[in-house]
Amino acid sequence: MNIDFHIDEVVPHAGIMSLLDRVADYGTDWLVAEVAIGPHTLFMEEGGVPAWVGIEYMAQAVAAFAGVQRQQQGLDAAVGFLVGTRKYSSSHSFFLEGVTLRIKVEREFQADNGLGVFDCSIRGATEKSEEIAADAALNVFQPEDVQEFLNQGAASHKQQS
Repeated sequence: MNIDFHIDEVVPHAGIMSLLDRVADYGTDWLVAEVAIGPHTLFMEEGGVPAWVGIEYMAQAVAAFAGVQRQQQGLDAAVGFLVGTRKYSSSHSFFLEGVTLRIKVEREFQADNGLGVFDCSIRGATEKSEEIAADAALNVFQPEDVQEFLNQGAASHKQQS
């Protein structure tokens, strides 16, 4: 498929908080993004990028999926929320420098109210050809109107205080 989406156009994260490098491929219910782990990658430590950052790679790939869909409708990328993660597992404690990770997200469920469930995986290989594998299911929420949603939450919190 011809990929014509720049990551900054489909993910609402900006600057150093935009962790993905590019959209590699996408379809109706899935997307593959990539990130090259280098010396200047955010969260880099002596051993590499901690595997727990994989959850954020997955969440941003879900955001990219939603952003591609919105852009195809002539809309800008919108803010969404990671509600929860189930069964995150990683074969390695760190994503090592020099490795390019492929993050695949596949929509399993999407409700009319903005709640969705995605099966996610990260794959890559070390210099020694060891497979890197991380998997999880992500629950996400993208409200129709983010500002209204946040205002309702603030009003509800004020009433409870």
